[in-house]
Amino acid sequence: MISEPLQEQASLYVLGALTPEEERELESQLRGNSELREWVFQLQRTAARMARSVPPSTPPPKLRSTILERIAAETKIPPAPAPTGVPPGLHFHNAAGESGWKALPVPGAFIKILSLEKERGYAVLMGKIEAGAWYPAHVNAGPEDFYILSGDLVVGDRRLGAGDFHHADKGSQHEVNYSEKGCTLLAVLTTDDPLVAFALS
Repeated sequence: MISEPLQEQASLYVLGALTPEEERELESQLRGNSELREWVFQLQRTAARMARSVPPSTPPPKLRSTILERIAAETKIPPAPAPTGVPPGLHFHNAAGESGWKALPVPGAFIKILSLEKERGYAVLMGKIEAGAWYPAHVNAGPEDFYILSGDLVVGDRRLGAGDFHHADKGSQHEVNYSEKGCTLLAVLTTDDPLVAFALS
């Protein structure tokens, strides 16, 4: 049985309201406690249902533009040092490295932003899901494309592996996604996608 304080910590974890140290401590407990993992999973599904119950709203164009400009102004994505002789405008990132990953409020799921093209309205990210991790059901806020670089990802009743590609339309429904062995993927999302905002926050 999960204690009441642990239930409260799990609830705050799902809401992203824990400190980084508290998150790490809870994630450590999640790895060895199947009952706690199920509790967190149910909380995530409930939160996703609540989010879907709110009618979507689009901010006025001027407000949306102001928000995106502020995000871009406050976000600095430092390019990796370029070797001498690289033409201006080219940037390189050590995408496979350990730096730059940001833990999502889902146990075992991480994202890393690689490129933000505000004027053209898209961002390129890498995603990483650890073995056994589950991503809750959700409605896609915008169109998304992703390409599996390594490992496996189960989307609904489809199992994707390295080299597989998936596109989802805006407003489409994704059932629970999970990975048995862990996976790394490359994703292209619109700049107003909540995952992009989270990666930039």
